Amino acid sequence: MPLRGLEAATLLLDERKRRVEKAVELRTRTLTVVIEAVDDWFNVAAVLRSCEGLGIQELHVVHPHPSMQWNKAITQGCQKWMDVFCYESFHACKEALKARGFRILASSFAAGPSASLYNLSFQEKTALVFGNEHSGVSPVALKAADGHFWIPMNGFSQSLNVSAAVCASLVYALGWRHNHLGHVGDLSEEEKKLLRERFSMLSLKQYKKLFHSKP
Repeated sequence: MPLRGLEAATLLLDERKRRVEKAVELRTRTLTVVIEAVDDWFNVAAVLRSCEGLGIQELHVVHPHPSMQWNKAITQGCQKWMDVFCYESFHACKEALKARGFRILASSFAAGPSASLYNLSFQEKTALVFGNEHSGVSPVALKAADGHFWIPMNGFSQSLNVSAAVCASLVYALGWRHNHLGHVGDLSEEEKKLLRERFSMLSLKQYKKLFHSKP
């Protein structure tokens, strides 16, 4: 596969090569999103598109029966650029993330003991958890999380659609990293190499015909 990735790169136009390189340089695997038991897969698709557009490489989905039938009108094919991990329970998701050194923060509707999004630091590996459109993050996830946060609201509306909440939180988190760390992309050279090859292969519309296999 690495060889085919390199071969694919030689077939790309210079503008596409520059776009692939920019996407790779700005990608992060140390800031991620967990979507828990969301009922509307339309919203999950919207979350996926927001994550990809902002340079988030991974999305974690917790659902007893994940169908993963993406609404193509919403995703616009962006799912092919990302890594989506599915779990049947929040416990399984937490174990996988904690094994990789992630801090897990669950979103909350009310301030209470939660921290304002504006008061959070995003220097360490962080997974932001968002829940059901109606009831929010489940009691199980709230109890298992390392902490809770809320998004400051200044108008009469006191909550956001889940995809809007994800987008707002990620924009702030990435802005924090840019201002405090000087960068948002954080892949290792090996990770960049592998992702560059993968993105190059996926960028070739005729890849299957040229290499007689899927990228």
